[in-house]
Amino acid sequence: VGFAQTEVNFEDNLVGIWQGKLEVPGMSLRIVFNIAKDEKGKLTATMDSPDQRIEGIPVEEVTFKDGILHLEVKSARGFFEGKVQEDFLSIEGELNQAGQSFPLVLERVEEIVKIHRPQEPKKPYPYKEEEVTYENKDAGITLAGTLTFPFEKGPFPAVLLITGSGAQDRNETAANHKPFLVWADYLTRLGIAVLRVDDRGVGGSTGDFLQATSEDFAGDVLAGIEYLKSRKEIDPRQIGLIGHSEGAIIAPMVASQSPDVAFIVMMAGTGLTGEEILYLQSALILKVNGVSDELITKSRALQESIYTVLKIEKDNTVAAEELHGIIENAKLQLSEEEREKILFGAFIEPPIKLIPWYRYFLTNDPKTALMKLKCPVLAINGEKDLQALPKESLQSIEEALIAGGNKDYTLKELPNLNHLFQTAQTGAPSEYGQIEETIAPEALDLVGKW
Repeated sequence: VGFAQTEVNFEDNLVGIWQGKLEVPGMSLRIVFNIAKDEKGKLTATMDSPDQRIEGIPVEEVTFKDGILHLEVKSARGFFEGKVQEDFLSIEGELNQAGQSFPLVLERVEEIVKIHRPQEPKKPYPYKEEEVTYENKDAGITLAGTLTFPFEKGPFPAVLLITGSGAQDRNETAANHKPFLVWADYLTRLGIAVLRVDDRGVGGSTGDFLQATSEDFAGDVLAGIEYLKSRKEIDPRQIGLIGHSEGAIIAPMVASQSPDVAFIVMMAGTGLTGEEILYLQSALILKVNGVSDELITKSRALQESIYTVLKIEKDNTVAAEELHGIIENAKLQLSEEEREKILFGAFIEPPIKLIPWYRYFLTNDPKTALMKLKCPVLAINGEKDLQALPKESLQSIEEALIAGGNKDYTLKELPNLNHLFQTAQTGAPSEYGQIEETIAPEALDLVGKW
């Protein structure tokens, strides 16, 4: 009886909020486990990722035996396992997800510190906000978004915001920031209607994101233009596109196909192929994270092997098998420290389900669309952008515009700004969530005035 009572007391000591910092490729994320007991005295838990604004993920299995805590999160294909320290103030262990392990130390905290985001607008807004849906009939999907426009009588000029790579919601939420919410608020206050939309398969939008390419997303943007043209509040002769990152590659694709696009803004865009930009960004991010030149060279060789498969092998299943073989072979040749440093899963190994996207992205040449543009173009890049390198990107964009005969363009490299157009120290993705600023005022002002 005494032993059983001791075990129960130990479990009682686990009840509370446990927080740790997960260092994943390119960024730092807080992970929180909320441990409680149900009416039967059994341990239960939920998981939060505050920096991604995700709360209440069920922890399906909670076990504590011989000082080891095991938390199974089946929906995330992962689990945490760690040794509880004798003072019950910290738990040292690892978070395992999809076959990868990351060190994670959990510490007991009284509450989760909320991150300050001073630029996010607070309701009531001094303009109209409307939830909207419309069809991309060619793709057979419904797209959901938010349209904001002034209270005054229109019609108003309008912009459609185009998100960057990855499954993005209408606010382009990343690192606990909502860049498109800030952009929409700023531009609407200037008298410009703004449409921001969930990517297909995200939020209120239907469709399969995993099987889509940049070309498919361009089709979604074309459907958005048709929707804006149908609104009496919108001037159909003044509809523009603002794309960020991959969205800045998609915007010229759409504008080269549609005479309805009056202008485009490319934020952190490029005129380089996806393969070229991935080599450059991978090397720079690894370098800023202190990785040696020798290991960066090894990383480059591995990338080349993987991208060759993606470009040549058209059968996704066969490609997946070949990629798995290349990765497993590389793991055997690298030490554990080297494997961690070159960040498997972020810059090297594309998720198998995203093979169609990677294949298109690697081989698509943005210059093809840029050379066809007849509308005014504003292209801005941050000086400290490690993902769309400013000098190489702006130079490649300008060369394509000149080759196409477009003389109505403005190119700007903005000092001290990163890929999200925040004022940054190094530009590393790990800084994004630590910076309170969502968009630097000079970037907002430049785009707004243009």
